[in-house]
Amino acid sequence: MNLKNIHKVYFIGVGGIGMSALARYFKFINKQVAGYDKTETPLTRDLEQLGIAIHYEDNIKLISSDYFDPNSTLVIYTPAVPQSHSEYQYFLDQGFAIKKRSEVLGLITKDTFCFAVAGTHGKTTTSSILAHLLKETGTPLTAFLGGISEDFDSNFLLEGTDFSVVEADEFDRSFLQLSPNVACITSMDADHLDIYGNGDALDKSFRDFANRLKPGGKLFIRNGLPIEGTTYGIEDGSDYCIENLKIEHGTYIFDLRTPEATLSGVKFNKPGKHNLLNGLVAFAMAVESNSPVHRLAKALETFKGVQRRFSYKIKNDDFVFIDDYAHHPTEINAVYDAISEMHPGKKVLAIFQPHLFSRTKDFADDFAESLSKFDAIVLLDIYPARELPMEGITSEWLLEKITNPKKKISKKTELIEEIKRQSPEILVTMGAGDIGLEVPKIKRELEYAN
Repeated sequence: MNLKNIHKVYFIGVGGIGMSALARYFKFINKQVAGYDKTETPLTRDLEQLGIAIHYEDNIKLISSDYFDPNSTLVIYTPAVPQSHSEYQYFLDQGFAIKKRSEVLGLITKDTFCFAVAGTHGKTTTSSILAHLLKETGTPLTAFLGGISEDFDSNFLLEGTDFSVVEADEFDRSFLQLSPNVACITSMDADHLDIYGNGDALDKSFRDFANRLKPGGKLFIRNGLPIEGTTYGIEDGSDYCIENLKIEHGTYIFDLRTPEATLSGVKFNKPGKHNLLNGLVAFAMAVESNSPVHRLAKALETFKGVQRRFSYKIKNDDFVFIDDYAHHPTEINAVYDAISEMHPGKKVLAIFQPHLFSRTKDFADDFAESLSKFDAIVLLDIYPARELPMEGITSEWLLEKITNPKKKISKKTELIEEIKRQSPEILVTMGAGDIGLEVPKIKRELEYAN
């Protein structure tokens, strides 16, 4: 497919974080863009303000006739949309070009110098740091991000088309549509077992991704992962290594050793060793753009963060409120470790919304172990996303497995009163579902209460 011949783009599921970045891209290069999503959200409202027509009912009659020419219209859909979706079926029956988001990303980036960030955790933060570093050093890039960068206030950046930054998503094996020049793999923990069946199949998919690098391409691997590549790590002798690490006033200060040099006194302001590793590999990848290493190191210090990635919503001497996207036991552990490191000795209330029935079922014991570490735990109902309920898999079932006795279930409508009743020193909200929509309400109430 030649995208130059496409004049109109229709999105089925336009409100997804990755889909909306693509919608912005096509709007910015002067294509006509419209789409469907099942729910109005801040993301869809932002798209509508750009002039993108969106409707919220699966109804072919709501689609403008402008998009009914298969010769000039590209239809992009997300795998989260069921095959029975009537709009999807209509375009399929009428012979339109229908592509997954990942396929389109592959088409857009194939003629660029492509940086691709893969891994079961850390993709969005790493790609956002990388985009920030490249922008700060004047690199002409286009970035498609899986979260809202606090540096750009967007999930999309267009500073040029020579370079591209994309998240290489393992879900549905989407990342096998990419052919990057430089890539990294941050982690390979078992996940998406509803797609892969077992961890071995997931590992194979990551190896297949590593083999998709363009000739002469470079792969960065977190030290300890079972794939060959240039390694990165903390105090472990990796090719790119953080050494002499210390914390001052909530900021990491360290020496950054590369294969060619050591940079002293580098600073990074996002809490958590997992975020520090994300910053390190973003730096290592950015070096491949031939940007000056000292400018890259300075840019690391100015990275603000990504919404819902260890985001401080309230931070004062008496009370701290942190929000995070964590939806896997490994990510919950990383949040716990970061809080313990930055706020030692404080009593922490964790509010968690499980995401997907299948993930809850597959990792129930690990979720229970991770959540039991917090001083108190409140569970919301499981967010189903693309799934139908599974018999016996509920938040009540998960709660029984949590060993900490300070645990309970809450409805979203009762959440603020429950938080006030428990009066924690630190509150953390976690989950990849719609818990993020509750965060502004919680912040507003607790700022007033404090």
